[in-house]
Amino acid sequence: MKAKWRRELPLHVMILPGLILIVLFSYIPMAGITIAFQRFIPAKGLFGDQQWVGWNNFEYVMSLPNFTQVLWNTLFISSFKLILGLIVPIVFAVLLNELKNNVIKRSVQTAIYLPYFLSWVVLGGILIDILSPSGGIVNGFLGLLGIPKIFFLGDNEWFPFTLIASDVWKNFGYGTIVYLAAITGIDPGLYEAATIDGANRWRKIWHITIPGMRMVIVLLSVLSLGQLLNAGFDQVFNLYSPQVYESGDILDTFVYRIGLLDAQYGVATAVGFFKSVISLTLISGSYFLAYRFAKYRIF
Repeated sequence: MKAKWRRELPLHVMILPGLILIVLFSYIPMAGITIAFQRFIPAKGLFGDQQWVGWNNFEYVMSLPNFTQVLWNTLFISSFKLILGLIVPIVFAVLLNELKNNVIKRSVQTAIYLPYFLSWVVLGGILIDILSPSGGIVNGFLGLLGIPKIFFLGDNEWFPFTLIASDVWKNFGYGTIVYLAAITGIDPGLYEAATIDGANRWRKIWHITIPGMRMVIVLLSVLSLGQLLNAGFDQVFNLYSPQVYESGDILDTFVYRIGLLDAQYGVATAVGFFKSVISLTLISGSYFLAYRFAKYRIF
């Protein structure tokens, strides 16, 4: 037992800084959940003599006329982001794996990975410029094709899909790298045996490459399902405007306006608590399904 502890001690020390950060920024702030059941007045302090209102904050949120629309926007945008965020990297990783020219492969990897390192503050400014209906390059190209100009960031019909497409474009490079790493772990002998048996390239992809990525696909699916109610605050906040609140307002921006702009801290905390409960339920359910049907365990 002592030998095992001595061998694993460096690993425990290595994760200690991350564990401390999680405790400081994730577990200790959970004491603020009590605000969701109070008519919170900041001047009295977190542990001051606050007025307890029970479920009133939750009932008030549910009674707001636009809450249903905000919830639908969140589910719609985040669902498409999660689905395309899984499918697009898988397809791109498989296609890149089939490239035989390493120079081209590495160049493409670098090009698609670069947007992942840019913040939405930077990308938001870029998208506002290139999607502008007056001088944007996209609408300029559409004009050459005889297509009327589209107000991507100001039209409720187009705004959600603009969010989805730009988020997939920004993040699919990271997922592609992860899936490529999974592909490199597949035994090359399987491909050689398939070649001897007369399998073509598509057969190899379907019966060897994709099954070889199965565990990584399940892992990322389980982890991403818990983010179903997180439609991307940074992105939406930098791109939306009051004229697209109808289709682009999500729970996070809703909480921002209620909590920080309107100073209704108890109501904002109630929405955040609601999100946390739903996310915990979803990730627990997805973890159970992953173990039940794929025999996959994270821990």
